[in-house]
Amino acid sequence: MEEFSAFDIIGPRMIGPSSSHTAGAARLADVARKIAGQEITAARLTLYGSFADTGRGHGTDKALIAGVLGMMPDDERLSRAPEIAREKGIDIKVIFSTDEVERPNTARIELTCADGGTVEVVGASVGGGNILITEIDGLAVELTGEYPTLLVRHHDVPGVIMEVTRILAGNSINVAFMQVFRHSRGEDAYMVIETDQKVSSEIQEDILRLCPDIRQVRVV
Repeated sequence: MEEFSAFDIIGPRMIGPSSSHTAGAARLADVARKIAGQEITAARLTLYGSFADTGRGHGTDKALIAGVLGMMPDDERLSRAPEIAREKGIDIKVIFSTDEVERPNTARIELTCADGGTVEVVGASVGGGNILITEIDGLAVELTGEYPTLLVRHHDVPGVIMEVTRILAGNSINVAFMQVFRHSRGEDAYMVIETDQKVSSEIQEDILRLCPDIRQVRVV
């Protein structure tokens, strides 16, 4: 028998008519913003499936822009997100695509950062305000954002995983779930580590200093 949490039944606190199309969309873009880890100067938001079909009526485009701005799904300013983005000088482009995708409520979120770097995140809203990130910079991953999550981008070499988990253990951070994704052997990889405690900025800095094979550390 399938189990449901109170959150699944009651739904999230949110502005808008649909937990999938508004709350989930805002969370998707907010996670992408956290992965970028710095000020955003431009965003290209592509909506697919039912996001594209009914997104205008449900305010999905506005919810995605709100997430880019760091707004939560229940933020009363959500409907004004496009206007606020313009006021902040953030260049926003929204595309409603007819391309077929695996999951109906999918968005591709391409962010340009203040330093000129870019981050591309693909994810889907899976119901009740819940999300699933399926791709970061072209690398297939699985990330829900339900737990405090540490993302470590690194070169795929022996010993890196052991050193990262050693630092977490030394700081009494318990690992709930952990997965490692890579393009191929010896290339870029992501550790996705869901933890029971939040990983502080000091611990993040300790991990980043471990070795030159660790390229980026983010907390979602």
